[in-house]
Amino acid sequence: MCERHVLVFTVAALAVAFVGCTGKLAPDFIHPCNNTESSCLIQATQDAIPEFSKGLPQLGVPALDPFVIEELPIQLPGVKVTFIDGKVTGLRKCQVLNVEAYLEKNIFILEIRCNITIKGKYTAVGRLLLFPINGEGDSKIKIVNSVIKLNIKTKYFKDENGRDHFGIKNYRYAFDYGDRVHYTINNLFKGNPELSNTVLQFLNENWKIVTEEFGQPVVDYAMNVTIETAKKFFSAVPYDELLYVPIPKY
Repeated sequence: MCERHVLVFTVAALAVAFVGCTGKLAPDFIHPCNNTESSCLIQATQDAIPEFSKGLPQLGVPALDPFVIEELPIQLPGVKVTFIDGKVTGLRKCQVLNVEAYLEKNIFILEIRCNITIKGKYTAVGRLLLFPINGEGDSKIKIVNSVIKLNIKTKYFKDENGRDHFGIKNYRYAFDYGDRVHYTINNLFKGNPELSNTVLQFLNENWKIVTEEFGQPVVDYAMNVTIETAKKFFSAVPYDELLYVPIPKY
């Protein structure tokens, strides 16, 4: 009787171990395509974004909506701006415009439209365009209908268990600020609210010029965070749970 219990326990333990080793790692919101047609890839990506953006702590993947900018100094000609305790939101509601995958060529293209909001503290000293700046306070930047196009050079690799994975070798991107960028920034001139409001009005009336002047470092930072997050996800989840298409030889 005892031997039988030992046998049953052993079989059960092996079954649990087997399931634990071979169980599905991809979360349920991942809907793999059976081909690389853009229509399927667009829908699969759109399905994944809202939940993926919340983060997957069980896989070591941090949240992208919101993600925090602890401190980001931006040195521009004539002015130094530092964002502190910033929070970026909006990625979970992005609309996927296009997805293309060329597996043999190791190319992946993603194009999305997003409304993005950045809130946080700031300090600014120097001169921005025509105005001397000496400010410190709260800031909010809202970007309406921005379009981001990513061109990613991919790679493939095996993990320690011999399973194939996607990887990201490098990337480049194009960013269109969209229909509008609206600034809400207080205390641009310490102790002078009237002048602060005048400069803020100028910034909003000339948002395109202003944004092109200092927006690039912020976008670079956000893109780097996004790509590093994607790398962690691809390292955690095997290729065959993301796409039901035979992996190219590598």
